[in-house]
Amino acid sequence: MIQISRIAAAVVLTCAFPLSQAADKWVVGQSAPLSGNNAEFGKATRDGANAWFASLNAKGGVAGRQIELLTMDDKNSRKAAGENTKALLQNPQLLALFGYGSATLSLDSLPQAEAAGVAFVAPFSGAEPVRKNTPSLFTIRASYGEEMEKMLNFWTSLGLKRVSVVHYDDEVGKQNLQVVTAYLKKAGLVPQALSLKRNAAVGKAEVQALIAQQPEVILNTVLSGAAAEIQKEMVAAGRLVPTSSLSFVGADQFIAAAGPASAGVSISQVVPNTRSPMPAVRECAKALEAAGIKEPMNSTHLEACFGARVVAEAIRRARKPVSAQTVRDALANLGTLDLGGYQITFAPGAQHGSKYVELAMVTRDGKLTGR
Repeated sequence: MIQISRIAAAVVLTCAFPLSQAADKWVVGQSAPLSGNNAEFGKATRDGANAWFASLNAKGGVAGRQIELLTMDDKNSRKAAGENTKALLQNPQLLALFGYGSATLSLDSLPQAEAAGVAFVAPFSGAEPVRKNTPSLFTIRASYGEEMEKMLNFWTSLGLKRVSVVHYDDEVGKQNLQVVTAYLKKAGLVPQALSLKRNAAVGKAEVQALIAQQPEVILNTVLSGAAAEIQKEMVAAGRLVPTSSLSFVGADQFIAAAGPASAGVSISQVVPNTRSPMPAVRECAKALEAAGIKEPMNSTHLEACFGARVVAEAIRRARKPVSAQTVRDALANLGTLDLGGYQITFAPGAQHGSKYVELAMVTRDGKLTGR
């Protein structure tokens, strides 16, 4: 069932694809996993963006119009995400696509956005498929290559050389492994690998295969559920191996899933600490609170809020009459946008807006260091 998030008034669907009935709204489309595997992550991406749009709408919107986020549930399925994108692109009011949950969910969607001339903004991934230089793609986070380079530089500087990479056995997962392989090759090292089926259960057999590799460092490039199961099994087996995870794991989701076993795991972050006094962070936290989100703001909420702010600014700057094309042009010519201590920079042909990466570690009380 298609699930639609609403900002301001309710929307009634009267056709097979999502259409806002109000012609005086700015419409942004999103496909996200709102149910099934990784639903918590999908809901956080929706809620973080909705909170910022709601805060703008409460002040009169942008140029006198409300911003409406139409979010369709893809259940973490690549096929469903592609189908959702096709439906969203049929909406004549659509100005941009936003906040897709992974590179895998973007594989069949980004080409459609390119063909339609619609901006594809802030996918929640730093994988190679969403690091292309194309007219429609605009990212607001560092690449996985930049994240992994920082992780590996830290561990190898300590003399650790046997690196095992946990990755998905699909196009994106294999590309993540290739990034690690290329980095370690410079130091004359070759990683080992454990491949997992996406959306499949992880158990003792997979963990025993990982232990058999005798890793000195484990690098996780998988989602929170799989990473948490591996970590719990490793701790239960008495194998305490230094472990780092990409931001893709979802720090708060991973900590909740792994429980006490999460202590000591390092997780790269592509947005600032959620308890930072940075104005950009505080404004998003305030928006989430005003929107009625009861849980504390997590890094996924924050990244989605930042992405929503970029989209809203592009709509504000777009030349009139505002259309998907003029919004895409406004993004390409955004220059440096300071959100309040966190900057996004776009220029024609240079549309990956941030290289921000910091490493954090889970403490014994289930917090990321500094949070």
